[in-house]
Formats: sequence, C-alpha cells, structure tokens
Amino acid sequence: MSSDSDGSKPKKHFQLSFRTILTILTLVLIIYVVYSNWNDIREAIAHIGETNILVLMLLIPEQLFMYFCCGQMFFSYMRAKKDAKKVSPWTLMRVSLELNFVNHAVPAGGLGGLGYITWRLKPFGATAGQASFMYVLRYIITICANQLQTILAIIALLIFSTVPAAGVWVIGFTALLSVGIIAAIAILIAIASSKKRIDWFAKTSTNFVNWLVKKVTFGHKTDILQREVVDKYLGDAHGDLMTARRHKEMLIRPILWGIVYSFLEIATYWIVAASLGHPEILPQIMIGEAIGSVMGAIVPYGLYELGMVGIMASLGVDAGLSALVVLMTRVIVLASTIISGYGFYQHSISKIGRREKAEIEHDSRS
Repeated sequence: MSSDSDGSKPKKHFQLSFRTILTILTLVLIIYVVYSNWNDIREAIAHIGETNILVLMLLIPEQLFMYFCCGQMFFSYMRAKKDAKKVSPWTLMRVSLELNFVNHAVPAGGLGGLGYITWRLKPFGATAGQASFMYVLRYIITICANQLQTILAIIALLIFSTVPAAGVWVIGFTALLSVGIIAAIAILIAIASSKKRIDWFAKTSTNFVNWLVKKVTFGHKTDILQREVVDKYLGDAHGDLMTARRHKEMLIRPILWGIVYSFLEIATYWIVAASLGHPEILPQIMIGEAIGSVMGAIVPYGLYELGMVGIMASLGVDAGLSALVVLMTRVIVLASTIISGYGFYQHSISKIGRREKAEIEHDSRS
C-alpha cells in the first residue's frame, strides 16, 4: 500500500507547507516593518544616552503586566461565562504577547489580530463568534477607559492652569470627541442588539460578498460564503452581547482589567518621558494619545504619532521633546513586540495540536 493511500501523508505535507509559507511571510513582514522604521530606530538609539537607564528599565515589568492585563480581559470574561478552561498567568501573558505581535507585524488594521485570536482561542473553548465579540469588547473597554483618562487629564490641566492660550481649542475639541466616541459606541451596541438587524446584515453581506467574488472571478468562484456559517458566526457574537447585557456583572472584571491596561499603555509613554527628565507632562501625554489613537484609527500609517506630537505641542510641551518621547516609545515598543512576541507566535503556529492541547489540559488541572 502506498504511503498516501489513506490520505494522511498528503494532509501532513499540506499543513507543513502552509506553516512554512506562513513563517516565511511573517519574517518578510518583520523585515519590512524594521526597514520602514529604520530611520526612527537610528534616531532613537542616538538619543538613548539622554535617558536615565534605570527609569527606562521600568518598562520591562510595566510591559509584562500590561500584556497580562490584556489577557485577563479575554479570559476573565470567558471564565464568567464558564466557557473557558482555567489557564495560568503565564499563558495569559503569552497569548497577549502573540496577539500584540500579530497586530504590529500584519498591516491589516487589526483584522490580522482578529483572525489570529479567533484561531488562538479555539482550543480554550471559544467559538469564532465569541472570540470576535471578546476582541471587539476589548477595544470598546479600552476606548472608554481612554476617554476616562482623557477627562481626568483635562481636569488636571484646568486646575493647574498649564494650558497656553493657543491650545485652549484642544481642550474643547477633546471633550467633544470623547462625548462623540461614547455616543457612537452606544449606538453601535443598540444596533447590534437587534436579532432582526443581525439577520438582515448576515443575509445582505453574504449575498454581496458572493456576488462580488463571482464577478471578480468571472463565475469561477461562487458561494464562497455559506449563509449558515455566517449566521452561526454573527449569532454567537450577538448571543454573547445579549448575555452580557442581561448579566452585566460578567463585565465587571474585564472592565477593571481594561482600565488598568489602558492606563498602563499611557504609562509606557510616561516612563520614557520620565527617563528624559520630564514626568510632569503626563496630562499632555494622556490627551495626545487619546486624539492620536483616533487619528491613527482613521489613517493607520504614521498619523497616530504625528497627531500625538501635534496635540502635545499645542498643550505647551516643547515640540522637540514631544517628538522625542513619541519616537523613542514607538521604537522601544516595536523592538519589545518583536523580541517578546515572535518566538511565542512561531511556536504556536508550528506546534499547535496535541502538544498545545496537552499544555491547556495541564493548566486546567493546575
């Protein structure tokens, strides 16, 4: 009997080939990310002598705890639903580091991270729809926490009267932006809460995608999306949303972890600023990061940092200092993302299977 008569060998060969292609593609993306940021990397290295290295070293525990908080946002919600296996703190942080790496390495506006976390959480008991709901929930929580810290920063600047006359417009604009973001989130939740609207969206999106693919492939590909699959995906996400609305206590821990995570994101910039001898610019960092993240969500490449530098400068921070803080933070985060996340990511895509499931079962028993 031939080696592939039962189909097992070809299947294994296909999986190996896919993983090899994915590994090569990831390395290419890493090289591209490093190359495209090479000038910033060189400039950050040139200024490293201006920092207090001991203060800068605080980034190591701060970043590790931040990613632990990110993992807790996912798994504390899953535990509240009793859908998840018990996992160790190490596994929580590791999954978060992998997700952060994918979001930085794959230029897909967060879609790469969504696809990865959907696949990554499957062995832990989450369906695709549930993983998507948690992924969106994570962003909603951090966005709302971001607005909370922005309001606190505005209050601090007004109390201490440190806003220059030319920057007063930033305060008003930021306040209106915060109200608008919160209102938009409330409207989206209201729309997603309707099963009728979810069913309409599933039908419309399935028909449109299938029609578009059929046109593009000149009729060679039809029905690339199956309606029952889309219904299950959106149905799971809608079900989790309704469960969360009925049992709001399930959201308490994810929200608390999300608030801590959001403040730790700001702490990354603040530690860099403190290492440069300017810890007093924390409120300006908080407001600049809030507006910069909104601008970055609209135009992902470069506008985040540019917007943050501009807002901080408008609020009275020296433009050179603003640019240096943002530049160094960007380079440090990029380096730590690749160093801390790539190895775990590569292990997951190459070893997922019996060994990974055994690790999960071990965590469940421990």
